[in-house]
Amino acid sequence: MSSIAGLHAATADLDPPLAALDLAALRANAADLVRRAAGLPIRVASKSVRCRAVLEEVLGSGLTASGGFAGIMGYSLPEAIWLVRQGARDVLLGYPSVHRAALAELGEDEVLRESVTLMVDDTAQLDLIKTAVGADRVRPRICLDADASLRIGPLHLGVRRSPIRTPDQAARLARAALDRGFEVVGVMTYEAQIAGLPDTNPAVRLVKQLSAAEIATRRVQVLDAVRSVVGELRIVNSGGSGSIEVSVSSPGVTEVTSGSGLYVPTLFDGYRSFTPRPALYFAEPVLRRPARDIATVFSGGYIASGPAGKSRVPKPVWPRGLRLIGTEGAGEVQTPLTGAGDLAIGDRVWFRHAKAGELFERFDSVQIVAPDGTRTTVPTYRGEGKNFG
Repeated sequence: MSSIAGLHAATADLDPPLAALDLAALRANAADLVRRAAGLPIRVASKSVRCRAVLEEVLGSGLTASGGFAGIMGYSLPEAIWLVRQGARDVLLGYPSVHRAALAELGEDEVLRESVTLMVDDTAQLDLIKTAVGADRVRPRICLDADASLRIGPLHLGVRRSPIRTPDQAARLARAALDRGFEVVGVMTYEAQIAGLPDTNPAVRLVKQLSAAEIATRRVQVLDAVRSVVGELRIVNSGGSGSIEVSVSSPGVTEVTSGSGLYVPTLFDGYRSFTPRPALYFAEPVLRRPARDIATVFSGGYIASGPAGKSRVPKPVWPRGLRLIGTEGAGEVQTPLTGAGDLAIGDRVWFRHAKAGELFERFDSVQIVAPDGTRTTVPTYRGEGKNFG
């Protein structure tokens, strides 16, 4: 817990609630991601970062012959446009966009068109984009999202993303895109059932192995089918922080994506493929002592997205021994904790969030604490007045 002690000391003069980032842990996590990527470039998932200063820190480390970070995977077209206006030059959208005003802006600006690649998985998206952008006079760049879930009979393991699964479906979509005036530059496969599941037991590990073998074979077939229509591809994107090793070992993959692995939220504590180094924390002040063993802190109910349950609630981590109360959990305006010991009114409790960038929807700024204890305050997306969904 020395990392938290350092954050605690460096922010002692500030009033919580506050968010703090351990710069040494962030850099160590970034270096470990580069090692795991084994020479392939890593595209930074902005939704898991949501802070331009952190994006610049990671991307500033550069891409070398031995690998590194290059490009951003955005989650919203207005976000991608904003990032390009701030200097980014390679943003791949991870999801389709039907934001007509943003698409029209893309169609009018050559720099945006050269810097942003749209994601599609349906001809209806192509038609909407063409109408909004004016594809008769410009050629928007697109990437095809191919489903990477594992299906065993009626069983579907993975997220519900793209309807494009077979090589024939991918080839038909590529042909439809060309016929409508688009430039097809890539294919993405995101195997969430590998990247998003911790290695908690033998059954999960078996599912991951089966899924890795299945998508590796099918991805090659999909790529061959798309190339037969459009020629060579600039982008073959795959993976996430929890599946980098699987992605880089698969034929045809040219880049991987990572974001959560920089901050390492609690959902990543169960992975065996890497050593978690938590980098991002938030602190809340003690407001009450309603009972001998209970301390109540302000706010704290920063619940993560996904299936509701214990895995999505924040975890108190310092001082040690604190636990949420089952009947109340983490509250919007107050959170009672057991194991309070000698905590006093005004003391701080430090938490970790279940997911990465979502925490910054609650904070306008984050305190970045360097190894020497110096502190820099930088804005989050929210602190820059940006909310993309």
